[in-house]
Amino acid sequence: MREHDRATRLTLRIVPGGKALRVTTPPHVRDSEIDEFVNRNRNWVATRLARLPANVTPAADSTVSYLGVPHRIELTGKLRGIVETAEKDGTAILRVPGNPDQTGRKLQAFFRQQARDRLNEAVAGHAAALGVRLRSIRITDSRSRWGSCSTTRTLSFSWRIVLAPPEVLDYLAAHEVAHLREMNHSKAFWDLVRRICPQMDRHKRWLRRHGASLHALDL
Repeated sequence: MREHDRATRLTLRIVPGGKALRVTTPPHVRDSEIDEFVNRNRNWVATRLARLPANVTPAADSTVSYLGVPHRIELTGKLRGIVETAEKDGTAILRVPGNPDQTGRKLQAFFRQQARDRLNEAVAGHAAALGVRLRSIRITDSRSRWGSCSTTRTLSFSWRIVLAPPEVLDYLAAHEVAHLREMNHSKAFWDLVRRICPQMDRHKRWLRRHGASLHALDL
């Protein structure tokens, strides 16, 4: 439940990954009205949940997306080391060290670092193009949003964006950098995003269509 001063009506959305519902309300809405709103939308919620992909827990020989490309997981059996990419017989591989029960933790550490490196580069380029400065970049495991820009000029990103194609990651970086100039979603904001990411509409569509599958990876 979230009360928002600028909300003019009740809204309902499924948190990415299907883990929760978020109801946003204007101030001073009665609990009975909220309950009625949620009950009235039960069928919509059930339909949306049924369309969500099942959660995927990585294991040996399973497949996960990385940079928009399916990668097969190969457990090296080595107790130490870092996750590495490789190719075998035309198949992209993620080689994961450690015990099998550490696979998820090792993969998340790898994805977080890759997301940070790629987002640092993308954000720096877009910030220079718009002539803006940021305070810092945070990498999170948020399932409620792909990115955000705070009033302290800190940009936050879900590490899961590195599972998407690089151009989609670049769009997300452009989106949040543009908020350093326009803290809204006005026409002026979208004009800024389009200026530094001309193919933004295509990348937004990709994220809408495939975002749920990225959130389904359970690490």
